[in-house]
Amino acid sequence: MAAPLRVSLSTSSVYPGTTASGFEAASRLGYDGVEVMVGIDEVSTDAEACLALSQFHEVPVVSVHAPTLLLTQRVWGTDPWGKLQRSAEMAHTVGASVVVVHPPFRWQREYAKGFVEGIAELEDEHGLVFAVENMYPWRTGKREFHAYLPDWNPVGEEYAHVTLDLSHSATAADDPVAMARELGERLAHVHLADSTGSPKDEHLVPGRGTQPCAEFLHEVAASSFSGEVVVEVSTRKAVDLQEREADLLEALAFAREHAAR
Repeated sequence: MAAPLRVSLSTSSVYPGTTASGFEAASRLGYDGVEVMVGIDEVSTDAEACLALSQFHEVPVVSVHAPTLLLTQRVWGTDPWGKLQRSAEMAHTVGASVVVVHPPFRWQREYAKGFVEGIAELEDEHGLVFAVENMYPWRTGKREFHAYLPDWNPVGEEYAHVTLDLSHSATAADDPVAMARELGERLAHVHLADSTGSPKDEHLVPGRGTQPCAEFLHEVAASSFSGEVVVEVSTRKAVDLQEREADLLEALAFAREHAAR
């Protein structure tokens, strides 16, 4: 019988709380691990500090999200390959096996030219999974802008490993269940969230939107998937800590119920 799927928490889920509060919440609420979102919080960029938090709260770091968001373009410098090297070094320090990375922005043309091959080389060099995340077109009114190269959808590209984010698939109007089936063993990592299908990337608590979150988890649990299910939701509208933690507990309960083996 396959091992139970682990459910971990992205530190971005406690924003505007800190990386430290993300570790504390994950440990106290019963999550199996933490994904560190490397960002503008200085602690998130310090591998030794994240290792100390992991050890203090007795919760492992399962993955590192590289600073490849628009908001984090200057974190760890401006060289995109340098950012991925630093992410790999952090992963080794904290004991994580996965680095999550977004595809290049369209204006990063030199980076994008060798991106697929470069990701494969990084995996060979570091012995880590570099799981490229699905994104979405940017929409304003009736206009649509394809902001990523070689594509926002990694399914058709030659990546060995992919992260599937259900909020992003909703914004792109993609079917995450069909994507998971097509990816097969290339599906290495999951960002669990919900959405109403809005052009905005909503990252709702699973079960509060219109996406097939439960069906998706059933599909993944019935497969040979052995990666991480990471709750990545937005709690920034929570009025206080109690409401934020209620959201995180609800997300954890949903994941555990529908991802049970």
